[in-house]
Amino acid sequence: MGLRDLIRRSSLPPPSIRGEDDLFDDEFQRKLEYLALVSRRVFGGRLRAERRTKKSGSGIEFADHRDYVPGDDFRYLDWNIYQRLGRLLLRLYEEEEDLSIYVILDMSSSMGFGRNKKVLYAKRMAAALAYIGLANLDRVTLVTTTDHVMDRMPATRGKQRIFKVFQFLRSVHPDGTTDLGQALKAFVSQHKRRGLAILLSDLYDPEGFEAGINVLRYNKFEPFVLHLLDAQDGKPPVRGDVRVYDCETGEEREVTVTSRVLEKYREAYEKYVDDVRLFCTAKQVAYVPADIHVPFDDMVLRVLRRGGMVG
Repeated sequence: MGLRDLIRRSSLPPPSIRGEDDLFDDEFQRKLEYLALVSRRVFGGRLRAERRTKKSGSGIEFADHRDYVPGDDFRYLDWNIYQRLGRLLLRLYEEEEDLSIYVILDMSSSMGFGRNKKVLYAKRMAAALAYIGLANLDRVTLVTTTDHVMDRMPATRGKQRIFKVFQFLRSVHPDGTTDLGQALKAFVSQHKRRGLAILLSDLYDPEGFEAGINVLRYNKFEPFVLHLLDAQDGKPPVRGDVRVYDCETGEEREVTVTSRVLEKYREAYEKYVDDVRLFCTAKQVAYVPADIHVPFDDMVLRVLRRGGMVG
């Protein structure tokens, strides 16, 4: 039995979803407005700089020239340079582009393990990051995955659409097995416009966490990994002869859990988490370990500092 299998196992099946009614209450919404304000004030200048792209025609600021090609608009030729050098050059200006933000939420059954703490935390994080994007007039799309794309909220913009985000997140629940590689292959085939892909997942994938991240990288998306971590996953409160239950496959097995077994398991778990971090670092993928016991608004600020909403 491998580490990923053991992590997904519990002595009891996971309880039903709870806490949804007050997940996005008034206090939560007030914090969203604060986070959006911080995002604009602290990161706004960097955000605008990252989004600027060179285009012909009138824009924000002159940037460069390029050679004229048939079909270009004569209005944007630089006639002063033509008089001096005899070359037809087109003026380029920098314009701000809206950012496409994809919030991809792993909704496999392992996310519901441990009284659904991970999935509830992930939903709050997803809503907060979506709101910041909406407030910046970015195109925000929400996607849920298991071993396939489960559901999708089409691209929308404007912070008044946050209630649509709440409705979508309340409607989805963890169910099914994990295969991020296959799920994200389907995702990239369905979304031709590239952009920032924020992946919220515990990354307990029997096929390997690397596959899904690589799918995003190889298809010109910019992946940002929010690794959902619960301390209980690394230190399960079990001892003695127990029947463990795989919350994704339904498989059951009787095992004897000793102090030595728990120590070996803890070491393997810590190595696994470190492997994820090292992989993302080596591939230059933005990565934030998201401890679900850290207040969600503090975690969002960590994401912003890491560059998760800058692109």
